[in-house]
Amino acid sequence: MRHLSRNRSRGFARAARVLLPCLALSSALLLASCKGGGGPGEAQAKEGEKGPEAVPVEVAKASRRAVAASYTGTAALEPVAESQVVAKTSGVALNVLVEEGQPVRAGQTLVRLDAARSQQQVAQTDARMRKLEANYSRGKQMAEQKLLSANDNDQLRFDLEEARAANRMANLELSYANVEAPISGVIASRSIKTGNFVQINTPIFRIVDTSRLEATLNVPERELATLKAGLPVQMQVDALPGKVFSGTVDRVAPVVDSGSGTFRVVCAFAGGGVLQPGMFGRIKIDYDQRADALVVPRVALLEDDGDPAVFVVKGDKTTRVPVKLGYMDGSWAEIRTGVKVGDQVVVAGKTALRDGTVVQVLGQPAKKVAAAKTEAKKQ
Repeated sequence: MRHLSRNRSRGFARAARVLLPCLALSSALLLASCKGGGGPGEAQAKEGEKGPEAVPVEVAKASRRAVAASYTGTAALEPVAESQVVAKTSGVALNVLVEEGQPVRAGQTLVRLDAARSQQQVAQTDARMRKLEANYSRGKQMAEQKLLSANDNDQLRFDLEEARAANRMANLELSYANVEAPISGVIASRSIKTGNFVQINTPIFRIVDTSRLEATLNVPERELATLKAGLPVQMQVDALPGKVFSGTVDRVAPVVDSGSGTFRVVCAFAGGGVLQPGMFGRIKIDYDQRADALVVPRVALLEDDGDPAVFVVKGDKTTRVPVKLGYMDGSWAEIRTGVKVGDQVVVAGKTALRDGTVVQVLGQPAKKVAAAKTEAKKQ
């Protein structure tokens, strides 16, 4: 019996050691839940009190400034005149007188070819011409004395005219030995060297007139009524970033190409400076101006398929406002109706906005939430 009671005492002791910690943990959890006052329900209520998260945005104010209606396009610069100089006769190049990049004037000798054969032909035709002149002179005297028939006298005259024409042709061929510039300009390329044999009709020089440069735009037919000769033009070229060149509309084609639905507009720019033929230009033609237009940054316009609209910040919320657009001038968009001067339009962060979205304007102090009520409820 003593042994049995001793075993029971030991079992009670083990059970007490296991149950006491569990009871202590349960009591602690129960006490914490009582102090928490509501658990998940109260947490949800607190989250409801905080309200929706404000979306950070950047804004800009609608203002007034001068804007211009313009047409923009791209084109390569071309010289006002260009010529491929070809050899009109064959021969060895004895002396090349110009180099690439050298300015030349019309009629200037560029290269001298070997003219020995042409000189011999001139001498031969000249001798025959003098002989026939003497024969015709004697025949004319004999015809006056009735010693020569009129038919023979006419034959002598025709032979003399033929000899004179042959002599002129030989002299012309001799002049081709000096290759001359057909236009004034700059030597753009040279295809021969001294000592080369030049074939007839072979291109040997390319001359471009850079005193004026032209850019040709193919403009849609809807702009035919707005673009006129004399309008101011501004151009920027990729090779010279940051520089703006001024020009004018030189001429406008009076007809529209039925295949492409476009017409040609030629813009002229002063040459002789840093602009060179072949440069790629971005061209802007201003055809109307407004000195005091209401504008907003172009990035404020919503990029959706609906009517033009902007988000205007009123208080701490946004409102989608439909607008009527006017001219587009670079980074500015003219607003005809919809917003007023001083309205704050959203320029960054538009994608996350809806009508009535709560926003926080970057760069402005955040509006404080009613923390007093929350503190009162906590107490």
